[in-house]
Amino acid sequence: MTHEPRPALLRAALDAAEQGWAVIPLRPGDKRPALHGETSCPATGDCAGGHRKWEQRATTDPDRIRTAWATFPFNVGIATGPSDLVVVDLDMPKSNSKKDTPSGVTTFQALCERTGHPVPTTRTIRTASGGRHLYFTAPSGVRLANTAGMLGPLIDTRAWGGYVVAPGSNVHKGAYTVEEAAPVLQLPGWLLRLLQPEPPRKAGPLRLPAVSGSRAALAALERECAVVTKAPDKQRNNTLNRCAFKVGRFVAWGDISRHAVEEAFQAAGEARGLTAAECRATIRSALDCSIRKARPREAA
Repeated sequence: MTHEPRPALLRAALDAAEQGWAVIPLRPGDKRPALHGETSCPATGDCAGGHRKWEQRATTDPDRIRTAWATFPFNVGIATGPSDLVVVDLDMPKSNSKKDTPSGVTTFQALCERTGHPVPTTRTIRTASGGRHLYFTAPSGVRLANTAGMLGPLIDTRAWGGYVVAPGSNVHKGAYTVEEAAPVLQLPGWLLRLLQPEPPRKAGPLRLPAVSGSRAALAALERECAVVTKAPDKQRNNTLNRCAFKVGRFVAWGDISRHAVEEAFQAAGEARGLTAAECRATIRSALDCSIRKARPREAA
């Protein structure tokens, strides 16, 4: 008997629409949108008045959904912005990552612990790769954009400008399934504070606090803090994590105090536009990991 996935995928698209979530068709067996681009726009239908991007064409109209999914067994994408959703995407390490690289799930649990909050119990989707999508209702009056690594390594968020693959969809790695069918929570205030962009700051010279330590430790600290202040916008948190990790070995060797390193990276991170809470959580996590893994000085 031939398996026909189309009815199940149609049902998944209609189920999402019934929740008020706007959907788009994704390529069969894939995560990419199955909608035309601007260069191939036919200027008909939705685009009769001019090309409309995929986010503008996302819909909750059941008739339009039935018409679209009657043609191909499309996977289902949920446009998070028009759906008033913020989805925290917890990724798995890449196949070429180090064996002890923590997953996004582990990193998020650590973030919750460090900030003194329980892991939210909300609608949770298990992704085909083994990661998780945590669904939250977007706060009213705030237009959040996608982020990559802002909350920590292997943690992204999807809001305006983004979409997630809906449960019921299948890719070559497997299926997207509902792991926790809990009601969708409002985005917690502490997460909102971490995700809200801060107003631009006037650029100025970085003034690191006066610290004492060995010459090599101080040189490394100054060098890595400078790297943090020049990090690209979307890599600020990841850069802070990586640079703090590099200096952590000097703390483990007793060449410089942990407090001095934390204070210096806090200044560098905030100078680059990260929130104080983001800096504290990232620096603490990076130093804890670095100190734990530091090899003896003779073997370094």
